[in-house]
Amino acid sequence: MFVIATRELRTIVRTPALLALAAAFAVSVVGVAWAGTGGGGGFVPLTLDLLTFVEVLVPLLAVAFGYRSILGDRQTGELDVLRTFDVERLSYVGGVYLGRALALVALVVGTLLAVGLFVPFLTADIPTFLAINAAADSGVRYVRFVVLSAAFTLVVLAATVGISAATRTVRTAFALAAALALALVLGIDTALVAGLASGTIPEDGLAVLLALSPNSAFRGLVLSSAVGVVGGADVAAGNAALNALGLLAWWLGSLSIALWRVWPAVEPIEE
Repeated sequence: MFVIATRELRTIVRTPALLALAAAFAVSVVGVAWAGTGGGGGFVPLTLDLLTFVEVLVPLLAVAFGYRSILGDRQTGELDVLRTFDVERLSYVGGVYLGRALALVALVVGTLLAVGLFVPFLTADIPTFLAINAAADSGVRYVRFVVLSAAFTLVVLAATVGISAATRTVRTAFALAAALALALVLGIDTALVAGLASGTIPEDGLAVLLALSPNSAFRGLVLSSAVGVVGGADVAAGNAALNALGLLAWWLGSLSIALWRVWPAVEPIEE
């Protein structure tokens, strides 16, 4: 598993397009933090500035990093070669996912932590970033946002790797991965809003439906644990336990699909 993960890391480092996307993401996050109210307003304003930005860009990054992860090996014949060495499904899929995840999570977490350093230096008021009061603008809240962003990244990347394992052509893989990203960013939330407006979705079942979308679940967890209150009022964040279960279900389900579809089952030859 670790050998394959190392290979994936080397592949990413040697792919100029992925490096360019990583640089663009880092520059964009820094720009949003610098231009918005967050850098000079505190950790909670910075979290609110970056929340939607992370929701949109992480799925796009996951598509770029993962949609050809397994499919590329299948098309070049490397997957067949690896199978001759009796590599287990878990070792192969786990190695591919681990290598891609290390690179992508390091990018997201490193960038978010870097822009978090702006707050103590740009905040003109009394430095509340050292406060430990639950209602204060504490750096602990921003760390929670960064941790949840890492978890969200892992979930979306797992879904993309699952698509890569299940498809057989680049066109199909890209189309499905792009459709997934579009559904996560716009489709599911738009459908929920339309359902609420038309009365099709009852309000008492909204928390469950929000947990079914990785973006909505991630947003709810950030609002409940990293933001808490805005202007003295609690934010509507759904059910935290359901949101966490929703993300876990997406992660486990996506990797299960990847393990199932990475190659067909082969019956042992009886002698």
